[in-house]
Amino acid sequence: MSHRLEVTTPSDREIAMTRVFDAPRELVFDCWTIPALLKRWMTGPDGWSFAVCNIDLRVDGQYRFVWRHEDGRDMGMTGTYREIIRPERIVSVELFDMDWTDGEARSTLVLIEKDGRTISVNTVLYSSREARNGAIAIGMAKGVEAGYDRLDGVLAEQVAAS
Repeated sequence: MSHRLEVTTPSDREIAMTRVFDAPRELVFDCWTIPALLKRWMTGPDGWSFAVCNIDLRVDGQYRFVWRHEDGRDMGMTGTYREIIRPERIVSVELFDMDWTDGEARSTLVLIEKDGRTISVNTVLYSSREARNGAIAIGMAKGVEAGYDRLDGVLAEQVAAS
């Protein structure tokens, strides 16, 4: 079953992205926190690959992501985990190498399991309204939706294997 991404702006600095996945939240949580799984779906738009995916999954642990375009350009991001409640919640702060968001953004991922499906709500709090509007303007939602569509396939494989 295909589910659509719902994007809302709960405040003048936030974007909330809600999506349903046909998998238990434990598996969805794993796909967000195990590098081998994350690299399979969070590849970015066409022409990009996930070149670096390092995760130290603990409070105050860091993660480092680098996406590489087929033309050789890199886009990197470093983050720090602030809260981890397995398998229901991850809060982190993140900063892109080329700081287009004008400072750190806080990401809060909440996973709610209902009837064997997982409702995922990822809320990003930006440093300003302008930073949030910039994320919207560059088509962030389109990239997230493409990644979540790939995540559907990874989850289907994981469910079938369990």
